[in-house]
Amino acid sequence: MKKSAAALLFAAFLTQVQPAQAQGMAFVSSEKDHALTVIDLASLTVTGTIPTCKRPRHMQLMPDRRHLIVACGDGNVADVIDIAARKSVRRLNLGDDPEAFDLSPDGKTLYVSNEDEGALSFIDVASGQIKASVPVGKEPEGVKVSPDGKTVWVTSEVANLVHVIDTASAKVVRNVKVGARPRRFALTANGSQLWVSNEMGASVSVLSTRDYSLIGTIEFKLPGARSTDITPVGLTMTRDGKRAFVALGRANHVAFVDVATRKVTDLVLVGKRAWNVALDKAESRLLVCNGLSDDLTVIDVAAARPVKTIPVGRVPYAAVVIE
Repeated sequence: MKKSAAALLFAAFLTQVQPAQAQGMAFVSSEKDHALTVIDLASLTVTGTIPTCKRPRHMQLMPDRRHLIVACGDGNVADVIDIAARKSVRRLNLGDDPEAFDLSPDGKTLYVSNEDEGALSFIDVASGQIKASVPVGKEPEGVKVSPDGKTVWVTSEVANLVHVIDTASAKVVRNVKVGARPRRFALTANGSQLWVSNEMGASVSVLSTRDYSLIGTIEFKLPGARSTDITPVGLTMTRDGKRAFVALGRANHVAFVDVATRKVTDLVLVGKRAWNVALDKAESRLLVCNGLSDDLTVIDVAAARPVKTIPVGRVPYAAVVIE
């Protein structure tokens, strides 16, 4: 049976919008090589690199899943990478020393922390214009937008605060005290808990998103390790919100945490300075960026053990999985 013209047109549309060439990859940012390393997740091998702006760090997929945004600390810009073509197609001004960012749920606004300015910038993705700048504590770092897009959370490393910002008014509506040198966020599946990694506190603060009360603190300890060597930064959770994974920095381990009990269930040895983590789509493997050993550790989640170490660019910072 011949397909109708409408059916053929729709099939052509699907071919254009779905990133067929981008299945089963991970992109890893390299601060010193000013490039992204591309890893094939089937073979766990490096298949190429993509030049980008200076000192690429935090990365995030755009809603179309065809483009990747990369924040470059020394370039003061975001590089927009076409995933299928593996090349830069656009750059956005992010202000001085952009640290981390998050996109609004509709993908129209980028919220970026500017360390030197002590501010959170609201950037219109379409025009590249800065719509607002919100003063926050010194050395802002982690940025997380609520699922409804009405709130954005920002950490201040120096003030040991989480700033709660109303996106409609572009104003800080609450300052919440957490542990020493807060860095990154994770949100539970039901949105009721906001987890904050405290790099100099060897801990994670658990906040209620209802009233921002501190409802728990997870302290990390390793046999033979000083607390000052346990420096949690990157963290992520499974989609069902039952398990969290926390990179412990200079302790060279990743902690597996049961979310309900807030207890550490496993500690997995990885490379030097475990900095950021990412799960694959099946949540069967965890990718760990090791900033001082210039490699990526792949962990079998079910077995809680590393299965491969992949050399990547110098000072790998973050990984994004595209499947």
